[in-house]
Amino acid sequence: MKQPNILVTGTPGVGKTHLCQRLAEQLGFKWQCVSAIVQEQGCVEEYDEEFECPVLDEDKLLDYLEPIMQQGGNIVEYHSSEFFPERWFQAVYVVRCATSLLYERLQSRGYNERKIRSNMECEIFQIPLDEAKESYRDELIFELQSDHETDLEANVKTVCEWLESWRSANKQKADKKK
Repeated sequence: MKQPNILVTGTPGVGKTHLCQRLAEQLGFKWQCVSAIVQEQGCVEEYDEEFECPVLDEDKLLDYLEPIMQQGGNIVEYHSSEFFPERWFQAVYVVRCATSLLYERLQSRGYNERKIRSNMECEIFQIPLDEAKESYRDELIFELQSDHETDLEANVKTVCEWLESWRSANKQKADKKK
């Protein structure tokens, strides 16, 4: 694989989208926004009226993404991670946010109180982080804080530095095989 695949996960509202946009631009990777793919490809089993969101058809999504992921150079963004195969990713970034800021962000999106409460509980109880830890090897998982614009800049730099390290390590492996 010439380029790695990166998963960016976390509670809705923590800043995954902003990070992925910047990374895709800076790294030249393909941004796979799972929420958009779900709508475009019809990867929906039903609609959850209570939480006002579609229920994902995981099998259909995975079938769609499989050939894309084999090419490498993808940044996958989604709030859940447990159903993605570990073999797809060389790094998993879990984005976190202070709950006071998260609450404001979710309110500004127009989420209903039940949906806000559910997402706040996910962040408070570290559900996305725990999901990642249960699904992927420890050395693949990195935690990023995303409270302010300066955090975004630092997070982009962190991922870029990881990528340089990954490239260097893979070049050394390739050189040894020669």
